[in-house]
Amino acid sequence: MYTLYGIDESGSCMIEIALQRCAVPWRRIDASSWQHSEGSEALARINPLKQIPTLVTPDGQVLTESAAILIHLGLEFPASQLLAGNRAQILRGLVYIAANCYSAIGIIDYPQRWLGDADDAVQAQLISGTRRYLHHAWVVFAEQFADQLFAPSALPNALGIMAAAVSRWDEAREVLGNLAPGFAQTLAHVDSDPVVAPVFARHWPDWDVS
Repeated sequence: MYTLYGIDESGSCMIEIALQRCAVPWRRIDASSWQHSEGSEALARINPLKQIPTLVTPDGQVLTESAAILIHLGLEFPASQLLAGNRAQILRGLVYIAANCYSAIGIIDYPQRWLGDADDAVQAQLISGTRRYLHHAWVVFAEQFADQLFAPSALPNALGIMAAAVSRWDEAREVLGNLAPGFAQTLAHVDSDPVVAPVFARHWPDWDVS
């Protein structure tokens, strides 16, 4: 059985969707770096950064980094179609989100990790500038990857799942709705997939992009 460490409203939603697509047994242990719990203590023992999602495979391997986990599952279970489509561009897109979007969200959420004891004004400036970069990165993503989010069968692939999840933070969907409305509709199409929709609804029960 796979063991997933994660929590609602986090990137673990992507891996929950992927595990369902792979049709494998799995369980989730609620854990995160921002809460104290038995699950978080267990997570710290296998991933000292306490990053989520963290996935433990049935043979005991510890996998971290959302993009890497999605790639592993797509390779391990090709019938899941997680990597179906233009694989080179899917892999490129997954790394693009991890490097440009996910990383920016970490700075926005935890500016003190980079600034230490800097005053509130400096932290606010870093947050504001990083958010501008994040929104620009999403517009560039829309221009580069709009046609890469679905397998030939019309199922969302790993890139579609990751893009739809990570774009739910820091007003990215609102920005895309204004600057790349066609791509925003593509993300909404991923949202409505019968496997994706219930997972997103559980993670964000009150979420509304409008």
